[in-house]
Amino acid sequence: MESNSITESRATQIVLRLIIISSIVRAVIGGTMEFSNDEVYYWTYALYPSLSHFDHPPMVGWVIQLFTLNLTLPYEFFMRLGGVVFAGINTFLAFKIASKLKDSVAGIYAAFLYTSSIYASILAGIFIIPDTPQTLFWMLSIYFLLNSLPAKKIGKEERKNLLLAGLMIGLAGLSKYHAVFIGLGVALYVIICDRRWLKDWSIWATGAIAIACLFPVIYWNYANDFISFTFHTDRVTPTLELRLDYFFTEVGGQIAYNNPWNWYLIIAAMIGIAKGKKIMDKKSLQVLLFNGLPLILVFTSFALFRRTLPHWTGPGYLPLIIITAVYWRVKLVDSKAKNAWRLWKPRRIVGATTFLSIVLAIAYWLINFSPLNVGKTNLEDPKNFGEYDFTQDMYGWRQINKKLKPLLAKDLEEGKMKPNAKFVAYEWFPGTHVDFYIAYPNKHPLILMGSWDEIHKYAWINKERGGLEKGEDVYFLNVSNWGRDVDRQFGKYFDAIEEVGRVEVDRAGKLMRYAYLYRLRGYKDNFNFPDPNEKHHKLN
Repeated sequence: MESNSITESRATQIVLRLIIISSIVRAVIGGTMEFSNDEVYYWTYALYPSLSHFDHPPMVGWVIQLFTLNLTLPYEFFMRLGGVVFAGINTFLAFKIASKLKDSVAGIYAAFLYTSSIYASILAGIFIIPDTPQTLFWMLSIYFLLNSLPAKKIGKEERKNLLLAGLMIGLAGLSKYHAVFIGLGVALYVIICDRRWLKDWSIWATGAIAIACLFPVIYWNYANDFISFTFHTDRVTPTLELRLDYFFTEVGGQIAYNNPWNWYLIIAAMIGIAKGKKIMDKKSLQVLLFNGLPLILVFTSFALFRRTLPHWTGPGYLPLIIITAVYWRVKLVDSKAKNAWRLWKPRRIVGATTFLSIVLAIAYWLINFSPLNVGKTNLEDPKNFGEYDFTQDMYGWRQINKKLKPLLAKDLEEGKMKPNAKFVAYEWFPGTHVDFYIAYPNKHPLILMGSWDEIHKYAWINKERGGLEKGEDVYFLNVSNWGRDVDRQFGKYFDAIEEVGRVEVDRAGKLMRYAYLYRLRGYKDNFNFPDPNEKHHKLN
């Protein structure tokens, strides 16, 4: 064994230990923290499965169905379990890919850098969102592409790996539309770097497999006037106005989501490679770069003109993590480190994981145990108490449900409302929180009243649940951190509005917000609900 290397079995033990510890941490957090707004919305994908959905392909719903045994276990732990499992697999894939490109120490670096990424390890590793399955299939795509495209000779094994890559690209596309950038990366690599593949049947079969996987999404969109594509096109179509505030928000978000420590290591690696530092064979490097940079560059450029979300570029950093691991392995070898034990855990690599652990612990405390209210705390304005406190989005919903049950039972006992009276909400967030934590478990259907952009999949759910009938009495729950003027929101659609009562949400013994329950009497049948059966949808 060389002085600056360790055995493959020892490296595997280190990485497996990292995976076990990080998986336990993710599972504990995932099982004890309430859902974010996005996660609870994707619960509806499992509750009302379809070939595709208004804003995303169906994979995240299928993953929820799988790990909850088709919602037999509709709890945070099981709904998020897919993220925990996939993050563990992805960490091992990062280790195997970097080990193949360089050695086991580079593989260890890749595992630590993947675990240190807030996007990969938390956003897609704990939470259940479309990125959760997308990261798994993106990493598998990288694995199979590196075992095929850079090969000196195109043979049976290379063709098999390329076809498997096509399947993974297709499954990534069934997770999120961003997977088109994997296909784009393959096309750019073949056209620019290795045109011999254009003469081989396997590259065309790979494309066909990927497209065939997307048949459910394409068919659903065809049947629904391509509404999903229209929605996303509207989100990213550039305007003529230069918005540097959007741009810096996007760049800052990428730094934060990838862990500032990680981001520095990635940028330093990219600069070193641009200066001519050789770290791996040229073709493998090109495959990785084409798999990551186009996505990052496109959405960062869009941010100059349109508001973007930083996690859109998240998958583009996955291949850059591999490159960065190999780069720092080579650089540290060049520094002639004397001790192999110290070499596999240099501070610049392990420090990123330590930084993430501290940030994660603080965030978990803020959300679940902090007595601090970072929103409005003016008791003279109770209907907006706690407004702008982001820590409450994932806290207090089960507490609200427990305290509301006596109010609902009393209304039923006194004959003020019918059994299973519907709830209404004004947009998907916080409407889906009300649905998951209060309305649905108490057998009260929830109807969303809003435009396409405000209710998304609920345009279809509303129909499944029978919509609203003229003269119907319904409930509305108003949480003060997302408070709305109830009369202004619903006054023209109902004959009368009655306040049933309010409950308090506390954390660490401190008042955090209020939840107000209202009866909305006599629906006037005058709200223009978005109609999924209507062609040429107007989304706004």
